[in-house]
Amino acid sequence: MAERLLFVTGKLAAPALRDTLDRTELPFDYEIAVMKITVAALMTTDWIARFLEPPEATTKIMIPGLCEGETAVLAERFGVPVVKGPPDLKRLPSWFGQADARANYGTRDIRVFAEINHVPRLGRERILELADYYRDAGADVVDLGMSLDRRWLDDGPAVIAELRERGFALSIDTMDRDEILMADEAGVDYVLSLNGSNRDLADRLRATPVLIPDTPDDLDSLEATIAHLEGLGKSYLVDPIIEPIGTGFAASLGRYLEVRRRHPDVEMLMGIGNLTELTEADSTGVTAVLIGFCQELGIRNVLTTEVIEWARGAVQEAVLAAQLMHFAHEQGTPPKHVDGRLLTVKDEDLRPYAEVELRELHARVTDPNFRIFADSDWIYVFNSDLFVKGTDFNEIFDQLGVDEATHAFYLGKELMKATIARALHKNYRQESPLEWGYLTFDEPRRKRVRLTGRRGTAPPET
Repeated sequence: MAERLLFVTGKLAAPALRDTLDRTELPFDYEIAVMKITVAALMTTDWIARFLEPPEATTKIMIPGLCEGETAVLAERFGVPVVKGPPDLKRLPSWFGQADARANYGTRDIRVFAEINHVPRLGRERILELADYYRDAGADVVDLGMSLDRRWLDDGPAVIAELRERGFALSIDTMDRDEILMADEAGVDYVLSLNGSNRDLADRLRATPVLIPDTPDDLDSLEATIAHLEGLGKSYLVDPIIEPIGTGFAASLGRYLEVRRRHPDVEMLMGIGNLTELTEADSTGVTAVLIGFCQELGIRNVLTTEVIEWARGAVQEAVLAAQLMHFAHEQGTPPKHVDGRLLTVKDEDLRPYAEVELRELHARVTDPNFRIFADSDWIYVFNSDLFVKGTDFNEIFDQLGVDEATHAFYLGKELMKATIARALHKNYRQESPLEWGYLTFDEPRRKRVRLTGRRGTAPPET
């Protein structure tokens, strides 16, 4: 049977939905069900289940993304799959364009190490808390970073044992010989790091060591340490050491390329935290580019951390970037229009309604409830009586004539969101959170306020 979608919408959105679908090349047939309700977002799945009558040929139903309730209610009622579409119907073309990508998306082959810094200075509970936080963020290995001024020989074994009991894969980040041996005996999986000063420990280790040069630019010393491990028949990772911008960053990238040329099959690691922590820029973009480099070069392990505030979330960003870059590499396509979760400040694209569309919508509005829209130039507010266009939300609000406190609060909140969206060239949708990529949070909502009498009165309604 050919696929045939049924799009469910309300009266006001129906013309825009028809126009959007008519302009989109879709690989299926479709029909539109216009429900007897003005605003589509006010529908719930229970309400749709009561009043929708799908045509017999329907193979899937799509309801507006802002509808409240579970789609399972409708799937059980009608016996076909039901999905919520994007919150903004203007996103439907990209939504369907990314359907194949979403179906095959999410795998990665880069292992993420997440470092807990200065572990000897932390109490047991704090270490466990941070380990849980990193695991929830998607980290594969929790790295225990040591301190130069305080050793961890007494407390380390018990904490490592407890972390292992909780199922954590672990590494220790130290050059101290005694700490390396303590952690290895306690059961860590990786040791960061060995070089010419301590590589004699290698034959005593159960854990996999990470090999580094004696100084960042000394690849000959790294070759000697690699040869030592090869002679022992031990497994290892190689980290040529990435250096911060301004202190040899470009040259260090060249060293990774050179090590890969010399050792096509060696397992490698890159400490990307050296860039995210020491570059005053949002960590999302820095992480994405470095993970892309690692994906192309076959570097299957990265180490990062979240000490400085602008790198908060860097572990989850590394996981998301690893998924994105793996998909791009496997598909032979640029890493774009696939997964927008790393776009935290700027939106993937701007999809505003043109003023002429809003004027047409205004002509069909018959109630006193205010609709708010925004593009990169203007904020628009209208109901059956008014159409206000401006840039200063104070001046806009003054023209609305609202004096009921609850409704005034609601409009102030929405106008502020619209102002932010206009300033940052983001998409604004009334009663929906602004999109901040993986940082998007659910907006607290209260009972909807709808005007039912003269302008300015607003009894709350559900």
